[in-house]
Amino acid sequence: MEHIAALLLVIGCSNTMADCHELPVPVSVFATADQCVAERPFAMGDVQGQAEHIIAKCLAVDPALEDDYDQIVWNVRPDGTLDASLAVSDLVVASNGVRPEKDYLRQQ
Repeated sequence: MEHIAALLLVIGCSNTMADCHELPVPVSVFATADQCVAERPFAMGDVQGQAEHIIAKCLAVDPALEDDYDQIVWNVRPDGTLDASLAVSDLVVASNGVRPEKDYLRQQ
């Protein structure tokens, strides 16, 4: 199984940087951070014209948490700086270890 070391996030924004959204790119996951950095200018070229301003950032992926990441949290500041990270939600699943007997098991 190949691990992911970096994820490429590409964001397109309006001229005022007030309206921003993620832009899909052909390849967004990479086995090394260097591959992501090398692909970034090409990915930005692929989406050129889809927004007034385009910002791209490579996010490091912790291999130990690769399957646990469930969201990308990002914010574009008015100066065009992109803050982004991968996150694991704090979803907790409750389970009851005691299994009550079914009524039909008690019938004789």
